[in-house]
Amino acid sequence: MTVTLLATPLLRAAETMASCITDTLLQPPAQPTGVDYGPRSTRWYGQSLSKGAAGVAILHGVRAQTEHGGWEPVRAWLRRASAETLNNGTGAGLWFGAPAVTHALTTAMPHAQPADLDALDHAVSDLAERRLAAAEARLAAGARPALSEFDLVRGLTGLGAHLVRRFPDGDLLRRVLAYLVRLTEPVDADDAAGRLAPGWWSADPPDDGTERGGQANVGMAHGITGPLALLALALRQDIRVPGQTEAIGRICSWLDRWQQTSPAGPWWPEKITMAELQAGQLAVSEPARPSWCYGTPGIARAGQLAGIALGDPGRQKAAEDALFRCLTDPVQLGRIIDPSLCHGWAGVAATLWYAAADARDTRLPATVPYLMRLLVQHATNATPAPSGLISGPAGIALALHTFATGTDIHWSTSLLIT
Repeated sequence: MTVTLLATPLLRAAETMASCITDTLLQPPAQPTGVDYGPRSTRWYGQSLSKGAAGVAILHGVRAQTEHGGWEPVRAWLRRASAETLNNGTGAGLWFGAPAVTHALTTAMPHAQPADLDALDHAVSDLAERRLAAAEARLAAGARPALSEFDLVRGLTGLGAHLVRRFPDGDLLRRVLAYLVRLTEPVDADDAAGRLAPGWWSADPPDDGTERGGQANVGMAHGITGPLALLALALRQDIRVPGQTEAIGRICSWLDRWQQTSPAGPWWPEKITMAELQAGQLAVSEPARPSWCYGTPGIARAGQLAGIALGDPGRQKAAEDALFRCLTDPVQLGRIIDPSLCHGWAGVAATLWYAAADARDTRLPATVPYLMRLLVQHATNATPAPSGLISGPAGIALALHTFATGTDIHWSTSLLIT
């Protein structure tokens, strides 16, 4: 993918900023000492895409592949990422543990053949097998899923995202996709009116814990638009399982049902609670912060991918209109408070860049320079953060580098925006 949309001074500013940020990340920090092996210890940051070395390795690997850096920083950060025993249990997923390090290695050094790559691939396959078995048992029991069963960050969608790049012809990927198809089938909502809920209705309570009855999470990071994006991206590559197009349609219909209108364009809630399902309307009256992880940008990109995969130009155009109107609304943009990929400017700018490359709507490519200038501005004023890709400066640098070079090295699989 090559996108040539931006004026040369802006390209130079973006690459200069990317290079400056990268220069602060040439050497990984020292390994923490002491005996703190608790779950919140910083010693685990190494094997995190979000906050640690695995994510920084991807930045250096992409820059090395585009001849903007050397390979030694890649190796150094990968060594740091694997310094501790890799987690392959409950907390592991695309963004943490053995899958994160495997994903970082295969993205940063796609032609490398380290001695332990087979072991890493086996670890990811083993985790996916265990997660699929647990999901099958949960489905057989008629229980509700946890968000971590299917989401991008820790769940089967994230493992599937890695498999699409690593083993696109494999049976395991198709079993993950078949699980996601089954996840979209409606289930009883367990209320007196006999309503139906989507199969991804989670047992997890909303964040404040005050609402009973679980939730239907809408976001890309933890909700159903992550599976939608994966199913659509797979279909776009002609990776198919029975019921896949129907599953995409069910998710899209659900999103259509809960889409809201405003003078600034369509928007979606972050989640639907049981009370809202029963009432048939939302308790919130305006969109939250626009972001990749929960807001209109990520949801619209998933909808655009679905429209492309289904050959539905109307759906594609509607998603592109929602994205354009969101990212040109000063009120919504004013709610962005950090420059990161997950919640902030880098995430919305990267989402727009990839969406613009696929767009029928010419307004999206024309908006890229505007968002890029805002990203450069906010990256200049960024406060210190953990060093990782999703939440830290590595992601900001990588988004800027992608814009400046106009090349796609598929690092954005970590976000399922391509």
